[in-house]
Amino acid sequence: MLDPKLIRNQLEEIAERLTVRGYTLDTNTLSELEDKRKALQVETQELQGQRNTHAKLIGKAKAAGEDIAPLLKEADAFGGKLASCEEELKALQKQLSDVLMAIPNVPHSSVPRGQTEDDNIELRTWGTPKTFDFEPKDHVDLGIGVGLLDFETAAKISGSRFSIMKGAMARLHRALIQFMLDTHINEHGYNEVYVPYIVNADSLRGTGQLPKFEEDLYKLRGEKELYLIPTAEVPVTNMYRDEIIPEQELPYRFTCHTPCFRSEAGAYGRDVRGMIRQHQFEKVELVQFVKPEDSYNALDGLLQCAETILQKLELPYRVVTLCGGDLGFSATKTYDIEVWLPGQEKFREISSCSNFEDFQARRMQARYRPAGKKKAELLHTLNGSGLAVGRTLVAVLENYQNENGSITVPDALQSYMGGVTEITSC
Repeated sequence: MLDPKLIRNQLEEIAERLTVRGYTLDTNTLSELEDKRKALQVETQELQGQRNTHAKLIGKAKAAGEDIAPLLKEADAFGGKLASCEEELKALQKQLSDVLMAIPNVPHSSVPRGQTEDDNIELRTWGTPKTFDFEPKDHVDLGIGVGLLDFETAAKISGSRFSIMKGAMARLHRALIQFMLDTHINEHGYNEVYVPYIVNADSLRGTGQLPKFEEDLYKLRGEKELYLIPTAEVPVTNMYRDEIIPEQELPYRFTCHTPCFRSEAGAYGRDVRGMIRQHQFEKVELVQFVKPEDSYNALDGLLQCAETILQKLELPYRVVTLCGGDLGFSATKTYDIEVWLPGQEKFREISSCSNFEDFQARRMQARYRPAGKKKAELLHTLNGSGLAVGRTLVAVLENYQNENGSITVPDALQSYMGGVTEITSC
């Protein structure tokens, strides 16, 4: 959530910065609500002052043995009017809060203008896409060809956009998870955490999925308002909701493997083939809590951690800076890593690494206490995929395919595969 003080004092400037996203801030409504709030606030404070003064008069009259009945009658009138003002102010503050909760984060000054992914800016590339002396297949044909990927049975069991992996394919998927976790823990200094896959609504509001993106979530039926997680970002980031961290303990760096569940309501008709966009998939997530002055260096470091995985797997990729129109709701700046997929002959997103500054922390009241100070301050939060496991599997299948339909196991994964060097038909 944006700082309400910025909305009060820099409304036009914030509105202008949000245009980088293609977002039009309703400044008239916000100004009207804020003017009403100020007027009600003043009236409420005046009535509270009058009530306090009246209470003193009653006390003095009572001590002097005077008749206080007229004063009590006036106090009742004050009390009724004050209660009405306080209730109205509370409702107006709730209305303002709801409006603020629906406003996306302000883009960083370095974020380019643009509306779609076509307007993103390529920052760098790594590796050279392999030239095949045969027509490369996509991961669907490769997986079905070796008999280890089954979409039809998954559709029978659950519906479209699910998959079943068997044998060496399932092991390769598991190997990728272990390889990613080991790299981030042993080489990058992240602490591994295991978290719930079911969260409450407060957690989703804290990271920005609610209220705006409820249609993309899987909500559970029951007495409590609970949801399946769309990403490990939600439970891991909310570990420090309503907490104050001592400055000397920062930064906190966590890695976490979880399944992720998304209804993909906003992606109807996109990537219906194969494993690119599924309702259930796995990710290894990277989450950081840092001091505000450290967050952009932390973003660069987080990005490098995610890139390392692809470099170790020798998968060509590029890094792009997202334009304003392609930014996620809570992010102020995002880098996407896009891996090369020979079967599609294009780069496809495999990781998004984002800085949210204090946007999520304000919603969660996640703070730290600077050394020697009494007042706590808001943290900056960051997260990124390190990496999306299913899409990494897709990239391995397509980049390491052989003409006979087999798939060579990358060197970095062979120890996790029990020495298996090639996946062939089951």
